Amino acid sequence: MTATGIGAPVRRKEDFRFVTGQGQYTDDVTRPGETRAVFVRSPHAHARIKKIDVTAAKKMPGVVDVLTGAQLADDKVGNLICGWMIHSKDGSPMKMAAHPALAAGKVNCVGDAVAVVIAETVGQARDAAEKVVVDYEVLPAVVDPAKAQAKSAPQIHADIPNNTIYQWHLGDQKAVEAAFKAAKHVTKLDIVNNRLAPNAMEPRAALADYDAGNDHLTLWNTSQNPHVARLVISAFVGIAPEHKLRVIAPDVGGGFGSKIFIYPEEVVCLWAARKVKRPVKWTSDRTEAFLTDAHGRDHITHAELALDADGKITALRARTIANLGAYMSTFSSSVPTYLYATLLSGQYDIPQIYCEVDAVYTNTVPVDAYRGAGRPEATFVVERLVEVAARQLGLDPADFRKRNFIRNFPHQTPVIMAYDAGDYNASLKKAMELADVKGFAKRKRESARAGKLRGLGYSTYIEACGIAPSQAVGSLGAGVGLWESAEVRVNPTGNVEVLTGSHAHGQGHETTFAQLVSERLGIPFESVSIVHGDTDKVQFGMGTYGSRSGAVGMSAIVKALDKIEAKAKKVAGFMMEAAESDIDFKDGKFTVKGTDKSVGFGDVALNAYIAHKFTGAELEPGLKETSFYDPTNFTFPAGCHICEVEIDRETGKTEIVNWTAVDDFGTVINPMIVEGQVHGGIAQGVGQALLEGVVYDASGQLVTASFMDYTMPRAHDLPSFHVGLTETKSPSNPLGMKGCGEAGAIAAPAAVINAITDALGTEDIAMPATPNTVWAVMQKTPPKAA
Repeated sequence: MTATGIGAPVRRKEDFRFVTGQGQYTDDVTRPGETRAVFVRSPHAHARIKKIDVTAAKKMPGVVDVLTGAQLADDKVGNLICGWMIHSKDGSPMKMAAHPALAAGKVNCVGDAVAVVIAETVGQARDAAEKVVVDYEVLPAVVDPAKAQAKSAPQIHADIPNNTIYQWHLGDQKAVEAAFKAAKHVTKLDIVNNRLAPNAMEPRAALADYDAGNDHLTLWNTSQNPHVARLVISAFVGIAPEHKLRVIAPDVGGGFGSKIFIYPEEVVCLWAARKVKRPVKWTSDRTEAFLTDAHGRDHITHAELALDADGKITALRARTIANLGAYMSTFSSSVPTYLYATLLSGQYDIPQIYCEVDAVYTNTVPVDAYRGAGRPEATFVVERLVEVAARQLGLDPADFRKRNFIRNFPHQTPVIMAYDAGDYNASLKKAMELADVKGFAKRKRESARAGKLRGLGYSTYIEACGIAPSQAVGSLGAGVGLWESAEVRVNPTGNVEVLTGSHAHGQGHETTFAQLVSERLGIPFESVSIVHGDTDKVQFGMGTYGSRSGAVGMSAIVKALDKIEAKAKKVAGFMMEAAESDIDFKDGKFTVKGTDKSVGFGDVALNAYIAHKFTGAELEPGLKETSFYDPTNFTFPAGCHICEVEIDRETGKTEIVNWTAVDDFGTVINPMIVEGQVHGGIAQGVGQALLEGVVYDASGQLVTASFMDYTMPRAHDLPSFHVGLTETKSPSNPLGMKGCGEAGAIAAPAAVINAITDALGTEDIAMPATPNTVWAVMQKTPPKAA
């Protein structure tokens, strides 16, 4: 390992511009003649639009135009789509409702946009938006997914009976039923995975500019995958042909999945820019973000675990109702199906699994991927079942886990996944040592003497990252391939530009990708620049989500570097008059085997371009290579998180007093960045477990539409983390990487709730376990004395 190569804790090079205020986000971009857009949004969760009167609004100062859904429809702008096809148990395709970028005829959730005001300033647009008069016929709404399929429930979309999108299943139902009939013990749980708002630091934004002379549109937006945005907006929404649309995602201030999707506002900005023939910018405020950003989670699940007389798990079954909101979002169909049910084996050798999922429409904002996307929901089901089963059997939770761990790899689960490598016992063992589990009983007694309750909870999670190969996910319904691309350009002076289809929005790609190139080519870390986020600069790429940038994005760079090295050896051979097969390359130097003849990488780069040592017939000049990399399998990060809590009997307040995380991410490029990712993920998982929860009232009004009502985790809610690593390399990619970005958010909720229920002595606790929730449980079921 070099000081800046693979494994080095290099400080992030991109942070200088961020901490000094020199980043460039979408709202920082300005265009000559720029106008501002403000949306008129429905105050009702479900209503018919009888009439929209924009007359007064158009007369307001500074107003350029006011556009409605009827005009959007007249211009034949297409609907937003979901790009992953799911089929129900009966073979019928999912029922995707029409989702226009501006509602015309009916609104289906609070915040549905019905018109947009284009004005010279934001203030003028807001003032004019208040003058738009909409006559609504309010309709009954349904927000509870458990009630959405009832005969008495309001039908949200006329052509979709019972508000049911699909009724899907996975696994061998008969084999599972047989295992449960033979079981000596069955653990049953009813679980609600609470709905979350993503709350990225930077709200969503879009700026569209129309070049009438070339009939060309450019969109700057807060996207995690600009190429996919361009593809969907051109091919399905029909705003412009792909070669007439450029999408640029500059610096993006966090995404957590919520910026993967194609949203109405960016479509409307593009359409409006062409109509008014001026640039149109929209920047969300925080309330708009709560109302319109895709939410996450929102599952209701009944789950059961079957065990034999020796405490071995024989089967698991789950039935889940997944709330997908008023419309399907870009990848929403895949989250409660192939990103959820396929992980219900966890780290355990479970012979049989069966899962049923009903996805339903409700009068709420769409629900899609949020950090972890299906994997946190699956882990919560599995780890709560395992913890409760151990308690019911009177077994130590760690010993029960070890008894049921998968020990031999590769391992084929009964729900599609083939785990390629891992050592789950190693992570558990190291975590227990770091957490001082042996000393817990003493600490529990000390808490009791102070009048407090103390509990300890485990979460031994697994996730699937680097979703691939494309052929496999295509067979499961994905509408796109999930490979990644890279182009490595070596300049004549020896510095290197890497153009990647991955996108960075806080992950540190400009640092970690440069570390890989620096080590591989033996050049200074500072001589490598990373380019991403612009469809006119970067070849087609699939973007960043699902912890795929390392395992897939960096693997594409490795493959391009292989080609760079191969060609550079040919150039070096011509320079030193040696056969290509006799050239070695190491630490930035090409040498002829068995001699002292050598040339540096910079000299080879220059000679590749001046082409004085070879003819064009012998070798093509230049040193630039491209790769499209499609993995052979998912990667499977795994680990063990242990949470220790102390609960105040008088107030119900839970304090996390100790957190230990031991993860297996395979090869780690930059341990400092990885630890930061773990910290952030844990914070979000703790937020879900203790604090966060989107709440709609019965009429569909969003009650938690500000930070006064939606509680985010703060520094004082978290302890110092004890973080460790184990390593088994993934055989599915050339770097042996697995991915780290979602692990904390996946593991944390179960660890927290397992710790709280351990302290309380009851399993009857729901997320978020707020002080009021915990206090109420203690009144209902008083905890036993320690």
